[in-house]
Formats: sequence, C-alpha cells, structure tokens
Amino acid sequence: MRNKAQKWVFEALRAIEGRLPFALLGLDSDNGSKFINSHLVRYCDERQISFTRSRPYRKNDNCYVEQKNWTVVRRTVGWARYDTSEELATLNRLYELLRLYVNRFQPQVKLIAKERSGARARKHYDPAATPYRRLRALGALTPAMAQRLEKEYLGLNPAALRRQITHLQRRLMELASLKEETRRKEVQAGACP
Repeated sequence: MRNKAQKWVFEALRAIEGRLPFALLGLDSDNGSKFINSHLVRYCDERQISFTRSRPYRKNDNCYVEQKNWTVVRRTVGWARYDTSEELATLNRLYELLRLYVNRFQPQVKLIAKERSGARARKHYDPAATPYRRLRALGALTPAMAQRLEKEYLGLNPAALRRQITHLQRRLMELASLKEETRRKEVQAGACP
C-alpha cells in the first residue's frame, strides 16, 4: 500500500478478497483506525462479512498474523522505509512472488497440543504441510477453483521463484541505498555553504 490511509487499506482489502479462492466470511482486524473505520464496517455489513477486532489494548493484537511479520515480511524486505513509487512497485511485485512461494512451497507445522509438566512444556505438532496443501485438504474449494489452483501450482517453478525474489530483494536494497545516499548528500550540501 502507498501508506496506511483508510483509502489504501480498503483498496488492498478489496484486492485481497478478489484473489481469495473462497468466500471471505470474517475479518479480524488490527486495532488501528486504518482498519476500524466506517467504510470498512459498511463494506463488511453489505457483504455479510463478520468484522471483529483482535485482542484489544494489546500491542501484539493479532498474534497469528504478527508472527508472520518477522518470519515472512521482515526477513525478506528488512526494516528500511520504502516510500517511493518505484519502491512500492518493487515491493508489490516481490509480495506477489513471495505469496506464491510461501503458500505453495514452504511447509509449516501447526501446534495442535501443549502439555505442561511442572516447568516443562511438551508441544505436539501436526505433520508439515504447505498452506496450499492445507487448503486443498480442507475441502472448501469448488471443483473449478481447485482445478485452477492446481494448474497454477503445476506451472510454478520454486527455484525460478526464489531467483526472482532474490533479484527483487537486491533491487529494494539498491533503491534504499540510493535514496539514503541522496539524502546524505542533501544534508551535507545544506550543512556546508
């Protein structure tokens, strides 16, 4: 998104809803005003989408999403501020490829049980599976959608995706470095008459 303004958040949500292979039934939003606003509430009411906010008054207000902020987003794009049009376009292309790579080729385990014995905790996980395989196993897809997703999956090359992701990561770093160098020169020029 260009920024966190309601307009861009709302536009991004509509784009996400359009890409989902199933109907959007509920939305658990962050607690920020960029999410909790009259436009979004009206949009959810019109489409009969359940709209709730997550864990109020907590910094980590949506822990299941927030954990992916580090494992997927920050590890891929870092902490630089990307605010130019070229950076936004590069980020959006990177996120599109990352979505395909993570959801189709990165198996994950899910915690299914946790037992405590004194100070020790024993965790039990389900077998590793990609989000795509979990969605297929759920049985919530129409046959046409399942076929479309399978065709898309079979057309993907994980090594080529990884190379494209790495190329875009490097491009983002170059753009951030160029911007920082330009800023540094402007500061030096302003400081020295």
